[in-house]
Amino acid sequence: MMQDRGHLMTEGRNERSMSIDLMSIEEGFDVMNTEDATIPTAVARAKNEIVEAIKLVVTAFKNGGRLIYVGAGTSGRLGVVDASECPPTFLSDPEMVQGIIAGGREAMFRSIEAAEDSPENGARAMDERKVGPRDVVFGIATGGTTPFVHGAITRARQLGAKTVFFACVPQKQCGDDADVSIRVLVGPEVITGSTRLKAGTATKLVLNSVTTLAMVQIGKVYQNLMVDMNSSACNKLVDRATRIIMKITGTDRPTAAKLLQDACGRVKTAIVMHFRKVDRETAERLLNEHDGKVRAVMATAAAD
Repeated sequence: MMQDRGHLMTEGRNERSMSIDLMSIEEGFDVMNTEDATIPTAVARAKNEIVEAIKLVVTAFKNGGRLIYVGAGTSGRLGVVDASECPPTFLSDPEMVQGIIAGGREAMFRSIEAAEDSPENGARAMDERKVGPRDVVFGIATGGTTPFVHGAITRARQLGAKTVFFACVPQKQCGDDADVSIRVLVGPEVITGSTRLKAGTATKLVLNSVTTLAMVQIGKVYQNLMVDMNSSACNKLVDRATRIIMKITGTDRPTAAKLLQDACGRVKTAIVMHFRKVDRETAERLLNEHDGKVRAVMATAAAD
């Protein structure tokens, strides 16, 4: 029997947009913009749960585990996008953060709505990825009910993984059995049920926080600079890497470019080479000894 989802917050009607079909474009924009402005506050209310989720991810990364997003539709696409952006931003192994979308690769580009209805397929995806105790599985279901996601979470727990569940409805409307449950209550959408809007934006904000702060904790950032990045990917990133080295070392552009070249394109290595006056191999050894954290290496230099 088909489930009635009419009681869910994400399915409610937004009184402020009831006449959007009669509004001018300018008026419609104001309604959407006003609604979007409420999202950061809703995210902030879920701070404690978001922080707990980040701690789980940091532990997983430090133990060689993975963060695996699971979702359907917009939720699945946002997980895949966040995962795909980690390697170029943080030089992370592509296996470290992964995104699973119900319906597979094709569903990234064309909606396959029925794919979300199978909890068995969600469970099977966990088996296919060989999920285990070192991993964190992060289910994204803004409306809270997606069977594919719940199936994945249940199976991941059986396999010993830590689990996180994200939704934009309160627990009393739709529960979960994850280790951490993040509920960002953005309220009814401007267009009823279209969770690609406020709920989608809230999802993006939360996922940004999870991966960014986890990567910071494992040494991928120095100050607020991306010192672990794929500087050889394109000219833009070579330029960014060179400027980062210039800012941290105080050298001119030619010197920074030479440091980057001698470090085989690795910004962190170049910085350590400069401050410790060592070759690339020694710089990389020092970074390995200090969990890849530039500040820790610099602190030992100050103590010497």
